[in-house]
Amino acid sequence: MISVALTIAGSDSGGGAGIQADLKTFSALGTFGTSVLTAVTAQNTRGVTAVETLSPAIVAAQIDAVLGDFHVGAIKIGMVSSEVVIRAIAGRLRAYGRRAVVDPVMIATSGDRLIDEDALGALKEELLPLAEVLTPNLPEAALLLAEPVAETEAEMPEQGQRLRALGPRAVLMKGGHRQEAESVDWLLSDAGELRLAFPRVETINDHGTGCTLAAAITAELAKGHQLDEAVREARTYLQGALQSAKNWRLGGGRGPVHHFHTLWPAMAGERAS
Repeated sequence: MISVALTIAGSDSGGGAGIQADLKTFSALGTFGTSVLTAVTAQNTRGVTAVETLSPAIVAAQIDAVLGDFHVGAIKIGMVSSEVVIRAIAGRLRAYGRRAVVDPVMIATSGDRLIDEDALGALKEELLPLAEVLTPNLPEAALLLAEPVAETEAEMPEQGQRLRALGPRAVLMKGGHRQEAESVDWLLSDAGELRLAFPRVETINDHGTGCTLAAAITAELAKGHQLDEAVREARTYLQGALQSAKNWRLGGGRGPVHHFHTLWPAMAGERAS
C-alpha cells in the first residue's frame, strides 16, 4: 500500500521551504504527497517580499478534497498566520477525527514575528490540542509560553513539558538556534524524554530546515513508524540534507537544504544554475 502524507502550509516561490520543501521531503522518503495551500508568498533565498493569505473557505475545501478521497496516513501543518484560517483548519481536522504534526511557523530567520496576537491565540486554543507532535524552535517555544528563550539545554525539556500542558501529545524542542558543537533536540512524550544530538553543520544553507524536519516526521508517521522512530529517522534525514548542501551556492542569501541527497549528489562548491 502506498503511504500518503498531507501538508497544510504556505507556498515558497523559492522552493526551499513551505509546501515545496514538504512535497520534496515526502517524495524523498518514499511517501506520496498531497497538499493544502494556506498562503502564497513571493520569496527567495534573501527573504519574503509579499504574502497573500487564502480564504478559509478554499483552505477548508482543499482539506475536504484530500481527506475525502485519499487514505492519508499523517498530516503536517506549517504556515498558518491567519486566525480565521487556523479555525477553519481545526474545524476540518476535528470533523475527520484527525491530529497533525504542527510546525508553528511564527518567527522569521530575521527575527521578525510572523503572527499577530489573535492568530497566536487561535493557534494555542485550536491547533495545539490537535497536535500529535509540536515542533517549535527555541524562539517559537518561548513565544507560545510567553517566556524568555531557553538559554541552556536543561531549560529545553522543561519548556517542552510546559508546552505539552497546552495540549499536544508530544513536543519536539529543536535546539538548532543554540550555538554549540552539537545540535540537540528533545522529544517529550508519554514514553518519556528522548535526547537527540547531531554534529552541528556549519552552513548558510539552512532555509526550510524546520519545514523539512516536520515533513520528514510526517512522512515516517505515514509509513507507520512510532513517533520516537519517526523523529530519529527524520532527524537523520535532515542531517544528510544539511551536510550535502553545505557548499551549495544557490541564490544570494540563505540557501535550501538538499532534499534529494540520497538520490543525486551535490557537487562540493558547485554553483547551481
